[in-house]
Amino acid sequence: MKIETIAIHAGNKTDADTQAVIQPIIMSTTFKREVDGSYANGYIYSRSANPNRQLLENVVAKLEGGVDAAAFSSGNAAGMAVFQALEPGTHIIGPDDMYHGLRNQIKTLFAGVLEFDFIDVNDEATLLAHIKPNTKLIWVETPSNPLLKLTDIRKVVAIAHERGIKVACDNTFASPVFQQPLALGADLVMHSTTKYFGGHSDLMGGILITPKQDDLWQKIRQVQEMGGAVPSPMDCYYLVRSLKTLPYRMRGHAANAQQLAEYLEQHPKVERVMYPGLPSHPQHDIAKAQMTGGYSGMLSFCVKGDAQTAKQVLSKLKFFTIATSLGGVESLIEHRASVEGPDTKTPFNLLRVSVGLEHIDDLIADMEQALGAI
Repeated sequence: MKIETIAIHAGNKTDADTQAVIQPIIMSTTFKREVDGSYANGYIYSRSANPNRQLLENVVAKLEGGVDAAAFSSGNAAGMAVFQALEPGTHIIGPDDMYHGLRNQIKTLFAGVLEFDFIDVNDEATLLAHIKPNTKLIWVETPSNPLLKLTDIRKVVAIAHERGIKVACDNTFASPVFQQPLALGADLVMHSTTKYFGGHSDLMGGILITPKQDDLWQKIRQVQEMGGAVPSPMDCYYLVRSLKTLPYRMRGHAANAQQLAEYLEQHPKVERVMYPGLPSHPQHDIAKAQMTGGYSGMLSFCVKGDAQTAKQVLSKLKFFTIATSLGGVESLIEHRASVEGPDTKTPFNLLRVSVGLEHIDDLIADMEQALGAI
């Protein structure tokens, strides 16, 4: 099946009792046992499994070309499940530009439990220099948040697998519509389903996908069940519903982002634009080699000036809402350095944009008047 067909059918099941075309929401936390103690339909307790969650996990696994998926209550919970599944003392390598929530989680909650380094994983010499005997995982995020840096997944996988190291990829910015890391050799894929999967800024979740049910995956499943950080049946239902339009939404986001990036790149008050679809992007060739059909709806740009200049632009915008998060149908923008805190490495004149599905002429006109006011 093509990805559009998978998105519509792999998360759906006709209800056996009512013949309802759409799977009902099963809110029950517990399920009836037989006299002998068995469970006729395999469901025991909603923390362990729920019909709506199983459909969500099925459709996402198929969208990413995996064999199984595990859904969580947030993207951070999904990432944490991976780190919790590692043996204490394990060394992990992460990218130097990485979603600050997960980076801070590793540095704070796993300090003294795991060893970690955040480096330019695309620099082969640097990567090789940081691999240790106890390195068991390389975490990549491509395109990255907020600098839109690309990681050559194939190259990192080749280095890692030669040394028995697994590679996990945060694919949130790209989505499986534009990039499928498992097909490039990655061992795990993560999404914050809060973002493009949900697509409407009204639910929270995360998910992991695997190409094989190995020992690490079994430990992740154990963390999911025993830890219980799972999405509600209602959230799973709405995620499955939103996923049906994901391929079409992503193409709209990317088309708008490409045009906005091209406009910003030529604007005299813009210092630089970070978007993988621009030929000027330093890793555009990597993007072309491992992304298909589009380059995300996310972009960042630096205004000519300082943090105050960037915030002046924010104050003038009408169709871009100043807010954290991304992936909704509405355009969002934020001064990223002030969100990330005092240890941020993000330029203070940088604005991160989640380009929505409004008409591109309106978005460009709004940006034009805002930049013209500084």
